[in-house]
Amino acid sequence: MKSNQKQLMRNYSPRTNFYSLQNTAGIFGIIVLYFLVSYILVGFKTDQVILAGIFCLSYFGTITSRKFIIGFSIFIVYWILFDYMKAFPNYNFNTVHIMQLHDAEQALFGIHQNSTIITPNEFWLTHTSTFLDVMAGIFYLCWIPVPMAFAAYLFFTDKKTFLHFALTFVLVNMIGFVIYYVYPAAPPWYVQKYGAFFIAHTPGNSAGLQRFDDFFNAGIFKSIYAKGSNVFAAMPSLHSSYPLIVFYYGLKKKMGWFNIIFAIVMVGIWFAAVYTSHHYVLDVIAGITCAAAGILFFQKILLPAAPVKKFIQHYLIKI
Repeated sequence: MKSNQKQLMRNYSPRTNFYSLQNTAGIFGIIVLYFLVSYILVGFKTDQVILAGIFCLSYFGTITSRKFIIGFSIFIVYWILFDYMKAFPNYNFNTVHIMQLHDAEQALFGIHQNSTIITPNEFWLTHTSTFLDVMAGIFYLCWIPVPMAFAAYLFFTDKKTFLHFALTFVLVNMIGFVIYYVYPAAPPWYVQKYGAFFIAHTPGNSAGLQRFDDFFNAGIFKSIYAKGSNVFAAMPSLHSSYPLIVFYYGLKKKMGWFNIIFAIVMVGIWFAAVYTSHHYVLDVIAGITCAAAGILFFQKILLPAAPVKKFIQHYLIKI
């Protein structure tokens, strides 16, 4: 078995025909197809050119960069699917839940204030501080960079765990995407801004994170949320899912002090999601549940399955 795998690796080695016509034509064919589909679904954006440019530079750069970009192609596919969600708004498929979540949050986690019961989001609206604004922004900025940095670390140190992490990451996102379409839900800031009325094509909003932008006189979060795929995708909070996936695989790798950092970032993101009115506590709990379910399903159901084992073995040969 090992001799066969070594032979496959020798046959695949990118040192052979690194710039072959067939290989080059195939890559550029995929990129042209990507541009065409993207133009039809979401229109032309400079982000698409940047993504294609990074992929080409990496793929045709060095052997190491080629292996790296092939490894991260799982995340690239996820990002493209996330972007394409703009073409299929979830409110076209199911009724958006606006006040239902708000009322459930109020009933389960309501805070008594001035003879009324308010949600945790409404409580924090009147109890903001510059320190919390800055910390919430920092934690939220860790949402994507921390998982990607961790994935890069795994790629160079333990490719098998890297692949398990990447597949779990995408699986959790797919679960979240399905829920978005089954149960479209408005975030707390939407209720604060528009009330109980549904307004299609509502633009993204940086909500409480705008205070971070204002403090630093920057437009970081304003820019990020202007590119959001769907406003009505608050349940579950995938912001809350990602750090749990990182923490789980960090524990598996026995990363010591790094796991303390991962835990702090995880709890910080959970708090920031509520503090900035981007999510209800219920959304955060749903995100945690989504991550836990995805991890469990991958480890106990998918990983032992023969087709998945075969895919992982084939993919590991490439990277």
